[in-house]
Amino acid sequence: MHNSEAFSHSRRRLLLGGAAVGLAAGIGWLRPGAASGSHSAYFQSLSKAADRNGVFQPQLIVDQQRMLANLDRLTAALKNQYHYRIVAKSLPSVELLATLMERAGTNRLMVFHQPFLTQVARDLPAADVLLGKPLPVAAAMRFYQQLAADTTDFQPERQLQWLIDSPERLGQYHQLAQQRSQPMRLNLEIDIGLHRGGIQSLETLETMLQTIEASPWLTFSGFMGYEAHIAKAPGSNDWLRDQAMERYRAFVERAERTLGRSIRDLTLNTGGSTTYTLYRDRHDQVVANEIAAGSALVKPTDFDLPTLADHVPAAFIATPVLKVLDRTEIPGAPGLGRLMSWWNPNREKTVFIYGGYWKAVPESPAGLSINPVYGRSTNQEMLNGSADLTLKPDDWVFLRPTQSEQVFLHFGGIVRYDADQQQLDGHWPVLGSRITGQS
Repeated sequence: MHNSEAFSHSRRRLLLGGAAVGLAAGIGWLRPGAASGSHSAYFQSLSKAADRNGVFQPQLIVDQQRMLANLDRLTAALKNQYHYRIVAKSLPSVELLATLMERAGTNRLMVFHQPFLTQVARDLPAADVLLGKPLPVAAAMRFYQQLAADTTDFQPERQLQWLIDSPERLGQYHQLAQQRSQPMRLNLEIDIGLHRGGIQSLETLETMLQTIEASPWLTFSGFMGYEAHIAKAPGSNDWLRDQAMERYRAFVERAERTLGRSIRDLTLNTGGSTTYTLYRDRHDQVVANEIAAGSALVKPTDFDLPTLADHVPAAFIATPVLKVLDRTEIPGAPGLGRLMSWWNPNREKTVFIYGGYWKAVPESPAGLSINPVYGRSTNQEMLNGSADLTLKPDDWVFLRPTQSEQVFLHFGGIVRYDADQQQLDGHWPVLGSRITGQS
């Protein structure tokens, strides 16, 4: 081999070797780092409180101090510029709602489910209720039938607003009101950008208002314009907020022209947990006079958004550890667990917990995650952690719900955590029976 060829060959080997080293370094840079595997001081305290409580099964815990701090942030932001309506589906417990209503100084609730509405009417008879979604007219009929059998001071003709989203539903509710000789207050759902139904045409609105005005049984009580799409848009939310409020204003102005009177004292509802902060100090530019929010008070992971940066998580699933294994093994795939732990050191150990498959993600100890290959389980869910994971059987794992309305209903009740006293000191029963599809 000539010297020049030998030089070229050496150079190629050097370049290839350098590329391999660079690739390995690059891959190494992409690999996750190992987490500490232990509880923070907060979750250490919560674990000790759960031990003292003596209930060694999955439970839904709400930190009352954190929740009330979130509520105080919300009411301070509204600054009496808007009425505040608590969204009951996100906080589904009579006792919990009563606590929040007293703290916030409001009797306004938004309810989404007929059995919940019936219970609220019975157990919170001073509540002012707006339906958060249009219900089949048969559900309204059932509400009135059950209300007649209950002992309650709740007066639906004054305290309840049914949500109506179309001329067809208006006709159904009008017929029900006539058949029962039942006065009914109707709030109209308007589409201000979410495009999830509701009235889109100003001409349709005018026709519906004329129908309501002509009936001795129906009363127009206001509008509900939901705008959850605003917080999900990339970049600044301001232009979508302004667009939605311009649309809202057009509905209000058409209603006032049609009716020949101001409607500014009616319920003009908007907002939600993800958007309420966008209305701070803008009441002179916003025609809506009421903000609804619920999930912001407990902040599930779906609400980890810039608009809620000042809020803190207040709801956790606590569940006991059943088994801890020093390695991860995947049935039918020898070596895959070792490969997974090589790539991600937080898959070194395996933990099986009591229950699982909730709409929730592991929160503590740090580094825990659901195994993406092993499969989900409602009986004994597999989680993985680092070699430094300190858990042992009967210790506690904590998860954060991704949402509150459905998850809270899985546990039969909410356990109240007093962080000041570092103890679990109460139980809030949940509304009604377990249901799905609350969104």
